[in-house]
Amino acid sequence: MPDSPTDPDSEFVALLTGHQNSLRLYVASLLPGDPGAADVVQQANTTIWKKRDDFEIGTNFKAWIFSISRYEVLNFRKKQARDSRLVFSEELEDIIADELPQLSDDLDDRQVALRGCLENLKESERDLILHRYYHRSPLKEYSAQVGRPVGSLKVTLHRIRGKLAQCIESKIALHDLGKGAEA
Repeated sequence: MPDSPTDPDSEFVALLTGHQNSLRLYVASLLPGDPGAADVVQQANTTIWKKRDDFEIGTNFKAWIFSISRYEVLNFRKKQARDSRLVFSEELEDIIADELPQLSDDLDDRQVALRGCLENLKESERDLILHRYYHRSPLKEYSAQVGRPVGSLKVTLHRIRGKLAQCIESKIALHDLGKGAEA
């Protein structure tokens, strides 16, 4: 028999899947550039699932999963410290952990704005951006595909990034203006 809509596990799964992007961004911001961030997210998801009975539906789910994730990051860093890697001080970790939840909503808004801005690009511009940043392929490879010099593609990428930055900022400003009107 399928789960009923009021099944607590179904609600929990919906919340958890709905917050995966925020969770990944939060962990990645605490572990910038660290390839182990994806493993920490996976461990955080496992811990969150194990502790699901501790969460009270209707309370701040994002704050709860961020708290669990922060401990997973700390555990990961302890393991890294044994490998003599660079580790942030506890004071800096506290500052980051306090400020990142507010930034997470902004990052979500920026990602939505970016999607809209990408749709507004010409197809050739969008193809170049996707090739370079989504597929992470070298410009030399794309240059051979489209028959344009690498230097020309670099200039075009710079121009497109500027266009995207302006578009995102204007969409965020409109979004923030809309929030202010609701208050």
